[in-house]
Amino acid sequence: MKIGKLSNDILQELIIDSLSISRQEVLVRPAIGEDCAAFELDRNVCVMSTDPITGATKNLGSIAVNVAINDIAATGAEPFGIMITLLIPVDSTIDQLKLIMSDINKTTKLLNIDVLGGHTEVTDAVTRFVIVSTAVGKIKKDELIQTKNACKGDVLLVTKSIGLEGTSIIISEKKDELIKLITKEEINEGINFNLLLSVLPEGLIAKKYKVHAMHDVTEGGIYGAIWEMCKSSGTGAIIHKNSIPMNSITEKVCKFYDINPYELISSGSMLIASKPSNVKDLCSELGKNGILCSEIGLLTKELTIKLKEGDTTSLINQPKSDELYKVI
Repeated sequence: MKIGKLSNDILQELIIDSLSISRQEVLVRPAIGEDCAAFELDRNVCVMSTDPITGATKNLGSIAVNVAINDIAATGAEPFGIMITLLIPVDSTIDQLKLIMSDINKTTKLLNIDVLGGHTEVTDAVTRFVIVSTAVGKIKKDELIQTKNACKGDVLLVTKSIGLEGTSIIISEKKDELIKLITKEEINEGINFNLLLSVLPEGLIAKKYKVHAMHDVTEGGIYGAIWEMCKSSGTGAIIHKNSIPMNSITEKVCKFYDINPYELISSGSMLIASKPSNVKDLCSELGKNGILCSEIGLLTKELTIKLKEGDTTSLINQPKSDELYKVI
């Protein structure tokens, strides 16, 4: 098996299709493109999501918190807590553990969420730190946003720039190599992309504008996120490649390692499906809050996802292993 997420075919056949479904309280169940579970508690819905961090060795705490909270943000819910499972290699030091926990606490304080509990264990089953984070949020039932509710005719938007997380991880791990390619200032800026990984602000703003669907852009990059949203909602799309925002540092790093930035892990970007009449006001509100928002395409009735670049048209297909693993 290849490193990274399971292919969607295997995920569907061996994991999702094998699960039993019985509880009426459960509103959102495992499905391709759905990153959160949701269940009803009186007048509120509890939303949960879990994610592992396996592809990074630096900034683990902030990445672990943000990736799980971002899934909650994509439902429009307000996150209030997170549980952390931390698997520690036997050759680790107390200072390494302190640094990770300091990073976790700093990030949760910034996002105004509590660490609810979890598990820590030193084990020879891992050769580097592995963190599994489970985030919990709440929302009123009639306000819950699901990926499957994207509609044909919706405008597709993406926030910030793609590849922020992947760029930060690569530069953090490979800065001795990259000093020959980019300046010290660009190295510092690229590493600090890890400070931009939260999509909670845009999620809460987009909720006010009644968007139909949101999906945070993680493994598989922007192409993977688009494919998963279309798969979940039964739509296709027309995407304008030149409209997808990308930082010049990301572009340089990906070119150096010959990897595709559009298939690079991209926490920090939110994919949003909105009815056309709300796009202008939504983008304006995001801009007022310092969040770049770019219109990249349109959802269609036809199930294919067409990628247009000038006079050329190609197709976006099911995501493969993330480009990060070709470098790290």
